[in-house]
Amino acid sequence: MTKNLYFSNLIRSMIVGFFIAFIAVSLGCSSTKTKESTGQFIDDAAVTAKVKAKLFDDPVVRGTAISVETFKGTVQLSGFANSKEEANKAESLAKSVEGVRAVRNSIVLKQ
Repeated sequence: MTKNLYFSNLIRSMIVGFFIAFIAVSLGCSSTKTKESTGQFIDDAAVTAKVKAKLFDDPVVRGTAISVETFKGTVQLSGFANSKEEANKAESLAKSVEGVRAVRNSIVLKQ
């Protein structure tokens, strides 16, 4: 009887442990309004790299004074531009990248 009670408690403890681990892993990999999932983080990093490459290669933008951040497919451009044309071109280039859902252009013109 004692042996059966021991195994019963052991099995119950293992089931509870697996359940808790499952919940922890599920919550750790899912996204919220302020947190990306692992997959989204990787996708956003790729989008950021592609946008930065386009900005750097463009002769109008030159991409060195413009910062790029991506969160859940929304690209945030910030930094400084020499002209409105440069700021608009940066936004246009960012929008042309696959995976970009929206662009927020916070580029400031140099005075």
